[in-house]
Amino acid sequence: MRNKPENLKKEAKEHSDNLAKLGMALGEIQFSYRIEEKVTKEYWKQRIEDFEKYNKKGLEYYNQVHAIMDLVNKEESQLFLLRISKWRQLSTILLETMEKIKDNPSIINSKDKQQSHWSREIKNQITDQSNQCLRHEMDMNTLFREFYDKHLKKILE
Repeated sequence: MRNKPENLKKEAKEHSDNLAKLGMALGEIQFSYRIEEKVTKEYWKQRIEDFEKYNKKGLEYYNQVHAIMDLVNKEESQLFLLRISKWRQLSTILLETMEKIKDNPSIINSKDKQQSHWSREIKNQITDQSNQCLRHEMDMNTLFREFYDKHLKKILE
């Protein structure tokens, strides 16, 4: 622990309060990674906007997680920063695929018997990318919960 105990508790409390606010805001967005077979441009345009909003708030949240981890353990916080970077990368790829679907929404229609190989590939990609983003985010949350229990719980009590 790098900071003096009295300062550490105060800073950790401030970061924790900010994290709670961001967590509430993130929860209100209620984005789901589940892929629906909607074949309208309007749906995919809205889906992209929703994900961008969720992603922006999510980055704020995870940057705050990094900041609170950095107060206590620089090494673990740097590893978490790499996870944030990976989540940004996965999110960017997911957004690019959503854009492809928005431009040609029939890609997602599983009832289309004459779907091209490219359409099937894009459909498989969106499912895989959504699952990767979800799993990565779940791993980040688990890692932070474990860090919180191990390092922060005692400080904040």
